[in-house]
Amino acid sequence: MKSNLISKSETSALIKTVSERWGIEFPKIKNLKVHQILDDAQIITGKGIKILKINEEYLPFLSETEMLEKFPNVMVDMGAVKFMCKGANVMRPGIKKFTEFDKDKLVCIIEESQHKFLAVGKAMVSSSELESMEKGEVVKNMHYISDKFWETGKTIYD
Repeated sequence: MKSNLISKSETSALIKTVSERWGIEFPKIKNLKVHQILDDAQIITGKGIKILKINEEYLPFLSETEMLEKFPNVMVDMGAVKFMCKGANVMRPGIKKFTEFDKDKLVCIIEESQHKFLAVGKAMVSSSELESMEKGEVVKNMHYISDKFWETGKTIYD
């Protein structure tokens, strides 16, 4: 795995892009390090921040609970957990509760007993559509506990 610091201008451009996409303000970050894990995937780390970049998608890394709490979420029942941890998308029947979100926005998936973050995905429908659904896919699972990024990410410290 190759890791390198990126320039101040690249850092500010990246933070600007991510904060616009996520709708979250970031504190000033000076040094960001990019860890190339696959041809199409990187883990970007800095002071108090860990971002997973897959192709052109920026996802909050699952170990960053404080960051994940700023996103809308979907709570799934315990029956859905093992499927989520294998990369399955979130299906309507497994959802217990959810906050408001728009289609194509990032959504965190939480399990109902310990309220732990299981996955981060992209909403395939809006929360208002979800209310009237009985079945179907709701969130496309993009990063989940035990995926290849999770395992690699555990080895990266700042």
